[in-house]
Amino acid sequence: MLELPPLSLYVHIPWCVRKCPYCDFNSHERPGGEIPEAEYVERLEADLKRELARATHASPLQANKNAQRVGRSRRGDACVARNSRESANAGERQIQTVFFGGGTPSLFRPESFERLLDFLHAGGRLAPEPEITLEANPGTAEAARFAGYRKAGINRLSLGVQSFNDISLARLGRIHNGAEARSAIAMARFTGFDNINLDLMFGLPGQSREQALQDLETAIDFRPEHISWYQLTLEPNTAFWRRPPRLPEASAVDEMQEAGLHRLARAGYERYEVSAFALKGKESRHNINYWAFGDYLGIGAGAHGKLTEPASNRIFRTRKTRQPKHFLSPGDHTAVEEVQKNERPLEFLMNALRLGAGFSVGEFESRTGIAFGTIKEKIECLTSRELLELNGQIVRPTHKGYRLLDSILGEFT
Repeated sequence: MLELPPLSLYVHIPWCVRKCPYCDFNSHERPGGEIPEAEYVERLEADLKRELARATHASPLQANKNAQRVGRSRRGDACVARNSRESANAGERQIQTVFFGGGTPSLFRPESFERLLDFLHAGGRLAPEPEITLEANPGTAEAARFAGYRKAGINRLSLGVQSFNDISLARLGRIHNGAEARSAIAMARFTGFDNINLDLMFGLPGQSREQALQDLETAIDFRPEHISWYQLTLEPNTAFWRRPPRLPEASAVDEMQEAGLHRLARAGYERYEVSAFALKGKESRHNINYWAFGDYLGIGAGAHGKLTEPASNRIFRTRKTRQPKHFLSPGDHTAVEEVQKNERPLEFLMNALRLGAGFSVGEFESRTGIAFGTIKEKIECLTSRELLELNGQIVRPTHKGYRLLDSILGEFT
């Protein structure tokens, strides 16, 4: 039987100073150097009101139809906002975590984030002691802004460092250098952030094993609470896909990863997800909710969301229009689709098997509304192949399985 999982909020800021050649996210270079920040935040607030209504409505699909009818009747956003408030007040779900991602959210002023957080506080929709994360680019870091973000209520900062090596950063098309990355980390500490994530990549163009490990050593020396350390991959619809750089051989990348995993473990960072490492108690609550097949509202151009409706045993996905100019136009630009029952096991496993702790039988059943018996035989087969462990009521990937997740998931397609 489906149960309501925790609820998170993702806010997408689609602009950046320059599009990185490896990036396949919905990000856009600033048009003429200017960003319609005030207008975009206004639309975000209207979008948030509608999403809160969907989260408390009897059916997100019906809520979407109602919103579209309101748009067609030309009564404008004020009516949409009023209806959304009325629906939101009827619900009791609170948002446990908020994540401002991009793009480069740190291009926006602290007041913009404060406005959205104040709206949630005023409506009682933000849970006590929420985790509120902001992604920031070291190339746009300013002490005054960092202090402003902290004052606005942001309590976790994720810095897109990628590397501390100037040559590697130039090859990645980043707008910052190693010194600016170090400065941004120091600045974050100075302005009061005591929960910091550093994003790092390995397997970079022309990168040696020693250079990859030096990046990791530099990050560890700063003692961030969290490190996201993952391999550069060439994704479709990116500049690197069209003009592939020369990457290290697969065997060299494997050596980088194995050595890095040992170094992170020695430094006290637990690998709780495929590419996420944290000091004790500092795991990303927001990302864990994604991986545990929780619910989340997605607002902003190109944002995705997921909502559970236990009463009807239904799960829904939401998707916003990708282009910022379309999102900025009046009305609701959301597509809502139901996740069919036969799709739920794979969707759940694609996320939950990324977690080192795996998942319980009860979690599978409460998050998918499907009996564990429907997948038990395949789980046991994968266990016999030493790709998964089935220990009582807990299923988790083995070390070997972590490296072969695509093969595991292929068994459920």
